[in-house]
Amino acid sequence: MASSTSSNPLPSGTSVFTTVPDLFFIPEFIFGGLVWTLVASTKVLIANPQGWVMFVSVFCFIITTLWFLIFISGANKSSIWPTLDVVYHSLASFFYLSAAVVQAYVTISLKSFTSTFFKEYQLDIAAVVMCYVVTLLYALHAIFSTMRWKNSS
Repeated sequence: MASSTSSNPLPSGTSVFTTVPDLFFIPEFIFGGLVWTLVASTKVLIANPQGWVMFVSVFCFIITTLWFLIFISGANKSSIWPTLDVVYHSLASFFYLSAAVVQAYVTISLKSFTSTFFKEYQLDIAAVVMCYVVTLLYALHAIFSTMRWKNSS
């Protein structure tokens, strides 16, 4: 039993709530859900690429939920999971960074409409901020997962 825990450093069950990289799951849910909600509540005033932002936020929300459930259930005991953890969170941080840049571009493009659509402009600004917050959370999760993966090798 000791060799299986030393070969796989990933927590399971409630210990997910006490390890440094995995503590980011809850803020990723909260802020990722906020991005999803904020972008969904804005009006599409001009042809814009907010579809990518919606895809990223929904995709990452669903996959992070599945990932969290896998960790909680203890189904992450195979030796491939530390590598998958690094790959997923690195990919999610890259996706969210690209979505944040797209959302910022759309928001800057809509600045000329602020007198007419000030509430939507404020929602877009909040979505940009939340995109960058989620990018930071996923990047930190990826960095700490990489450190855990390297230490386990």
